[in-house]
Amino acid sequence: MQAIVAEKALQAQALAAPFKHSKKGTHIEIAPCGMFPQGALMTWCSGHLFEIVEPHVMDASLKKWRLETLPMIPDSFKYKVIPSKASRFKAVKAVLTDPRVNEIIAAGDPAREGELIVRLVIRMSGVKKPMRRLWVNSLTPKAVEKAFQNLLRIESTQPLYFEAMARSYADWLIGMNASRVYTLLIQSKGVERSVYSVGRVQTPTLAMIVNREREIQEFVSKPFFEVVATFNMDGKIYEGKYTMENGTRFDKNEDAVAIQEATNGKEALIAEVKIERKHVQPPAFHSLSTLQALANKRFRFSPKKTLEVTQSLYEKSYVTYPRTDSNHVTKGEAEVFPEVLKKLGTLEPYRELAAKTSRSILSDKRYVNEKLVSDHYAIIPTEKIPPLNRLSNDEQKIYDIIARSLIAAHYGPAIFSHTSIQTNVSEHKFMTKGKQLLTPGWRTVIFDDQKEEDALLPDVKEKEQGVANPVKVTEGKTTPPKRFTEGELITAMKNVGQSVEDKEVGKVLKAVSGLGEESTRSNVIERLKQLDYIEIIQHRVAPCQKAFILIDAVKDTLLASPELTGRWEQRLKEIGQGEAPPKNFIDQSKKLAEKLVQDAIQQSASWDMTQYKAAVKADQQLGPCPICGAGVVDKGRIYGCSAYKTASCKFILTKKLIGKSLSETNVKKLLDKGKTNLIKGFKGKKTFDAYIVWQDKREGSIQFEFKRKRERVKK
Repeated sequence: MQAIVAEKALQAQALAAPFKHSKKGTHIEIAPCGMFPQGALMTWCSGHLFEIVEPHVMDASLKKWRLETLPMIPDSFKYKVIPSKASRFKAVKAVLTDPRVNEIIAAGDPAREGELIVRLVIRMSGVKKPMRRLWVNSLTPKAVEKAFQNLLRIESTQPLYFEAMARSYADWLIGMNASRVYTLLIQSKGVERSVYSVGRVQTPTLAMIVNREREIQEFVSKPFFEVVATFNMDGKIYEGKYTMENGTRFDKNEDAVAIQEATNGKEALIAEVKIERKHVQPPAFHSLSTLQALANKRFRFSPKKTLEVTQSLYEKSYVTYPRTDSNHVTKGEAEVFPEVLKKLGTLEPYRELAAKTSRSILSDKRYVNEKLVSDHYAIIPTEKIPPLNRLSNDEQKIYDIIARSLIAAHYGPAIFSHTSIQTNVSEHKFMTKGKQLLTPGWRTVIFDDQKEEDALLPDVKEKEQGVANPVKVTEGKTTPPKRFTEGELITAMKNVGQSVEDKEVGKVLKAVSGLGEESTRSNVIERLKQLDYIEIIQHRVAPCQKAFILIDAVKDTLLASPELTGRWEQRLKEIGQGEAPPKNFIDQSKKLAEKLVQDAIQQSASWDMTQYKAAVKADQQLGPCPICGAGVVDKGRIYGCSAYKTASCKFILTKKLIGKSLSETNVKKLLDKGKTNLIKGFKGKKTFDAYIVWQDKREGSIQFEFKRKRERVKK
């Protein structure tokens, strides 16, 4: 009998779906059949069940953070079951150790993390039985059956396991050591007492955000002036903008006024008319990053949410594997597109669109290119078509994007007419540009609900004459760059190699697809939020003060540069492809951890944290500390006394109290009046409303005060 270990519960259900099966508490039993003559037991993990233990578990002397104990370089790494996952591990282990089981099929996601999750659970179970690997990009019954018929030798994916293990060890070495050394050194400067987490992907990503913010802060807006003329050519009227070799803008108003005075009311001659037709091809299929960027722009979904929704669609067998960096598919996948399109045509939103597809893309290398598909192909709909009314609203939105991308690929190009007119007033040149959509093509599919205004121009000919009247001077101001949206940040992380000055490093980053992996970038952004490094303000990513403090400390090191993670991912890919041993990479990571610690200690002598110390002391104090009288300030996840270091004052207030956030306004009222406003929606056994008041002000302890009946009646 075989034991099949999936990565998640829904994935296990999809893998069991093609066969007769029954749910048995914590696992699934597949009945004897042609594929499994003795039947099979299907179990599943719940994502990662194990994690590398903390330093102090390996060595008790490391519990207290001290510079003299750094770097921490363990001889070997130990794992522990994640406490919340203990019951799931017990269920998996019970299946793996079942005496009837004589072979194990590893069936995690087809990627290095999926390899690690399942293999590590098998290893920690202490089971040593023959193994094979299931590799499947689509969870439709047809794809699942085909994958089970073509199980891989376990040795064929062993390099992926080594790659994932090496990455986790190296991340531990760099993260643990760098985080401790920078936290201790920053705190020694009298700056906010917080943990400054450092990571090979999250820190250069944070540096991008901070650098953009500094560009915005340091930007000085300047006025500029442009000259716009209205031309009348025998009743045919259009506008043109005065154009020089370096553009259309004047720095000085008087220069623009001089052109205005020289041309207003004067004769005008059409010197040149250019009309060009441009064919715009349908967009490529989606990788995860392009899907995340579009969903963020269109629906304001966070990258994490887009991945979660797409993963749900994948586990329900409606779309292919989402954690992919490819925009292409194989010929085998493309051959089933006619069937998929036919089935999509049974759904109301796509009935007419699918019926009007006009071409095959089987030989179109913009979509079908085996060389550009590694382990996974683009995200596309499967032949299993969902009943749309059974999808959540969010699932419908993401499925719609994916379905329309497939349909649009089978349409012709959108054809535009681009017109440019050069109009001369004596020696002064004015340019006019317009665009008109002639044939919508694929835009019928993707932009059917969006109407763009075409810049229609009159039908004019060269050598026509008329008059420039009126000619006006318009004033504008240069604007600073904008903060990233989360979708733009995902794209910037992927394309970071394009902005790196070192061409060699740029090539490396391009080869490894930028900062992080397709599947982890959303996690990096969420991690930065959790660490209070960034916040989302009006749909855009803003760095918190803590981010500036850390980036000022690491700015001249590899930790702030994408080069480290680029080189790192290049080495990891070599391991994953069986071209390099993991031991060399881990040994290099140990040496790097040692160097990072030494460099941080040496460079810390030159750090200037004065502005941040002042910010903590003068930080918009919310009120006097009830214990010592110093100012209470916002410290990220808590409110606390600013004299925690100088006076060892331990007063704190949590920001979240049984399901409700404690706002600055209410903290101010508590510190000033001894009582907050009425706060609604505390979540105990029952939801209730209450004030927060002092229980013992001398100790800084609080309690609830409930509304009196008289207050209720009055209201």
